[in-house]
Amino acid sequence: MALYPEIEPYDRGLLDVGDGNRVHWETCGNPHGKPALVLHGGPGSGCTPYFRRLFDPAVYRIVLLDQRGCGRSTPHASAYDTDMSVNTTAHLIADLELLRRHLGVGRWLVWGVSWGSVLGLRYAQTHPAAVSELVLTGVATGSNPEGALLTRGLGLIFPQAFQRFVGELPEDERDGNLAAAYNRLIESPDPEVRERAARAWTDWETAAIPAAPRSVPRFEDPRFRMAFARTVTHYFGNDHFMGEGNDEGVVLRDAYLLKDIPGTLVQGSLDFGNLLGTVWRLHHAWPGSELVLVDDVGHNAGAPDMAEALVAATDKYARR
Repeated sequence: MALYPEIEPYDRGLLDVGDGNRVHWETCGNPHGKPALVLHGGPGSGCTPYFRRLFDPAVYRIVLLDQRGCGRSTPHASAYDTDMSVNTTAHLIADLELLRRHLGVGRWLVWGVSWGSVLGLRYAQTHPAAVSELVLTGVATGSNPEGALLTRGLGLIFPQAFQRFVGELPEDERDGNLAAAYNRLIESPDPEVRERAARAWTDWETAAIPAAPRSVPRFEDPRFRMAFARTVTHYFGNDHFMGEGNDEGVVLRDAYLLKDIPGTLVQGSLDFGNLLGTVWRLHHAWPGSELVLVDDVGHNAGAPDMAEALVAATDKYARR
């Protein structure tokens, strides 16, 4: 099945979630259909219309939101005075529950990509009664080794880009947590330091997760670039706010809590996250999960074969 046709929201709003934050949400498809929540990646990238097309609009009530600090939510993380201390995994999970109650949803399917898969998994583990199924792609669990892989680990595969990436840091900051070191630069009161660090971070992301062409248009938007780099380094530099035990992986440790929630993991065979075996470990620790491997695809939910597998998964759960 190809992507479903483009659709527009029939409702949208800004939900006051506290701490001075208002989260943008929209609903598409069938107002009386099966609820499905979309969690974007990043953290800090925001939702796009593409996600709407992964669900049958005649069957699903599709809910998309921009997580704190990004997209159309306010305040935006690109603004230096935005308080990032109230942007944590616990805050985002609380926002999802506020939104669920605001929309009058009992249980919903949760769809997540990349960071959205981390958030979706932790949400399901802490609020299992709210989640009917999970569909996850570009699967991650937010463990510290995963963050280290995406910075220092991939330096062995992309040494020239890594040398440039590390070279932007002060010499005494190059041996520790690279995301935390970059976050300190991005939180500098000097706007030139902040902008240079945000550019260096997104240049590394572009090099380490190869794109064709070798640029990512959204990273050319200074507002998006700053919010994205600031939010990603904020999470990566703080153990994804998972608490003690994240060196072993809190989400993997608690995978047994998903035992009553069906789930489908759609993963590209060339996704660099696979180097740690995370998706296989999660699948085998999660009774009732299904793993769908898509050949010759990396960390890209928009690839045609990935889209086909994701639509097949949402179609399957539409019949439950």
